[in-house]
Amino acid sequence: MKKSLFKNTHTGSDFNWDHLRVFLAVARTGRLTAAAARLKTDHATISRKIARLESELKTTLFDRSPRGYAITAQGEKLLAMAENMERLAIGAAEEIGGVDAALSGKIRIGAPEGFGSYFLAPRLQGLIDQYNDLKVELVASPNLVSLSKREADLAIVLSRPSGGRLFARKLVDFELCLFASHDYLQTHAPISNEEDLTNHRFIGYIDDLLYAPELDYIQNVHPHIETNFGSNNLVAQLGATLAGSGLCILPTFIAHLYEGLMPILPDRIRLAREFWLVTHADMRERSRVKAASQFISDEVRKATNVFTLPKNV
Repeated sequence: MKKSLFKNTHTGSDFNWDHLRVFLAVARTGRLTAAAARLKTDHATISRKIARLESELKTTLFDRSPRGYAITAQGEKLLAMAENMERLAIGAAEEIGGVDAALSGKIRIGAPEGFGSYFLAPRLQGLIDQYNDLKVELVASPNLVSLSKREADLAIVLSRPSGGRLFARKLVDFELCLFASHDYLQTHAPISNEEDLTNHRFIGYIDDLLYAPELDYIQNVHPHIETNFGSNNLVAQLGATLAGSGLCILPTFIAHLYEGLMPILPDRIRLAREFWLVTHADMRERSRVKAASQFISDEVRKATNVFTLPKNV
């Protein structure tokens, strides 16, 4: 007979269900301090509740080390059960509370820093205006966010995820082109072909800090050029380009915002990439997630022209 994780524990009426909420936070963050920040409490309280839960279940849920809390095999079993209970609790709140309750609270959106900062951020007030009780959080980061760890409720990513309980649909195809500031071009050697590029400075990503292969642009431009100014952050790259530090591969949906940026060899250097809208299977039917996903899709569709460079440039 299969052994139960809850053998020899208190009865259901004695079990403290709030401890499962704490357990989920620690399992998803791997650290007491991060879990405490997420739950708006202190790490001592988190530690005490995890210890109490382990005592109630008579098992070890986490291996402790200076690097954090690593979930054990027994903890993995509990994680699956706890996530099911969380999903049921959220569903019950929406079902009983109705549409108004379902479209209140917090929605956290993860996005690459360029798309998040320059496309989403100026538009998200429209989502807030549409749902007055909805609190919107935008994680615009040069790193991936984890939906399974609930770092975000939905995310925009550069490629379709493989594996995991994730649901993805393509948001939009977009182009990147080579740009430089008008002032830079006025004071440096002219560029009439790809070979001329080797005489110029380049701005780009730091190779060993690339979080996605889709960001490895330089080799697509010319095999014999190197980055003179590197940053893991696209916003910093844009700032350096505007200041005249060199040439940079930039998405057209950002470059079109700045009249001082000029496309370089636009008929020859155009890189194609994709944005995907991703939700966790447990969250995709939640009203808040569906509303935010639809809003983002609508905004992208209305602004389709900014994601490509006009053919006659």
